[in-house]
Parts: sequence; structure tokens; C-alpha cells
Amino acid sequence: MIKNILFVCTGNSCRSVMAQELLKKMLKDKANNFVIRSAGTSALEGMSPTTEAQKAMWKEGVDISAHRSVRLTREMIEEADLILAMEEAHRNIILSLHPEAEKKTYLLKSFMKDSLKNSPLEIPDPIGKPPEVYEEVLFVFKESLQGLIKKFKLDK
Repeated sequence: MIKNILFVCTGNSCRSVMAQELLKKMLKDKANNFVIRSAGTSALEGMSPTTEAQKAMWKEGVDISAHRSVRLTREMIEEADLILAMEEAHRNIILSLHPEAEKKTYLLKSFMKDSLKNSPLEIPDPIGKPPEVYEEVLFVFKESLQGLIKKFKLDK
């Protein structure tokens, strides 16, 4: 049974924290049944989310301003029941730290609806890009997380 979900990106200041908090919002009261965390493969500990990420999430009614970045550790990988990476490079780092995590580590975008999956399965880093790119990433998250919730019956 899935109880501990970990999102992984590079800096833990955009993608992974956005996905983490969006999943909590989508699960509503069921979110309390899970530990939903995020980390970055190259995160500088204690950094705030980017202003653009905060603004994009604010439009979703989610405040991520209190989040502080965390660097990915082997312990986090071991504790997680499900690990969702943004890029293949992140997945490779996860598996280099803990090869046994292969069966529980996925690219988040792989859960997107089939009609939208034809594009690359990586979710590009929006950092330094205009607000529209953050909006596009948010759309990919919504679609991917809906597929994830359905596949693993997280809302039951």
C-alpha cells in the first residue's frame, strides 16, 4: 500500500514542490492519509520556491511560500513507497543512490493521459523562464497527477 510519496527534481524550488502541493490539493481530505514530500538532487538546503512557482500555485489557490528546499537523501528514497521524478536524469540519480528503488520510481509524466503522452516524458525545468512556462508545467502536473491518482487509487 502506498503511504509515502516523494517527488524529485533538481533544486526543489519549482517542479517537485509544485507537484507535491498540487497532489495534496487534489486529494483534499485524503491527503492526510499520506506523507507527501519533495526533494532535489542538487538542492541548496533552505531555499524558498521561486517567485514564478509561487505565483503559478497561488492561481491554483495553493500557497507554497513556506516551503524550503531539501536535498535528496538515500533515506528518503528508502522510506518512499512511490517516487516520482521529473526527468530521466533524476531517476538515474535516485537509482544510483538506491538501485533497489527501481520498481517504485517513475517519471511523473508517464501517468499522463495517453493522448498527451506522445511528447517526451520529461517535465522541463521552468526556472528562469516566463510565467507561461510555469502554467504549462502546472497543466502537465494536473494531467499526470490525475492519472497517478486513478492508477494507484489514491483517492479511495
